[in-house]
Amino acid sequence: MGHKEHKGQSPSVVGCVIVTVSDTRTPETDTSGALIRKLLADQGHRVAASHWVKDEPADFRKLLEAVAQNPDVQAVILNGGTGISKRDGTYEAVAGLLEKRLDGFGELFRTLSYQEIGSAAMMSRAVAGTYRGKIVISIPGSEAAVRLAMEKLILPELGHLVREANR
Repeated sequence: MGHKEHKGQSPSVVGCVIVTVSDTRTPETDTSGALIRKLLADQGHRVAASHWVKDEPADFRKLLEAVAQNPDVQAVILNGGTGISKRDGTYEAVAGLLEKRLDGFGELFRTLSYQEIGSAAMMSRAVAGTYRGKIVISIPGSEAAVRLAMEKLILPELGHLVREANR
């Protein structure tokens, strides 16, 4: 069975949780999380919940463990905390939980990002994979990075990713 047939058998609606990792953003100021919500809704996906957590790896590790128990959720999209500053701990926490990594996601994201912002793209530690049967995707928190990741990588393959993770 080819790629097109696989995608054709993939769910068209995916239950998602959005997690914004930030020491400063709130539900009122989280334009990146709002953009993720809008782009998911525009494609017919369901947002089961949105969460805002400080950049404390133990906190969002606990949150991911709780979300993994929810049968209505097939994917978790985190935004923020993927850089290299002292407070950026999302990558270590997420990568440490992933059971299967999708190395191509980070590679493609950085390649596409390089085309837009140049060599600064190397500082992104976007990562994706599976955790307890859920797709987990961690992307930078800027609106431009969110739009790039969602439009070019996540939305075109979200149903397919869910299908493959649960086969």
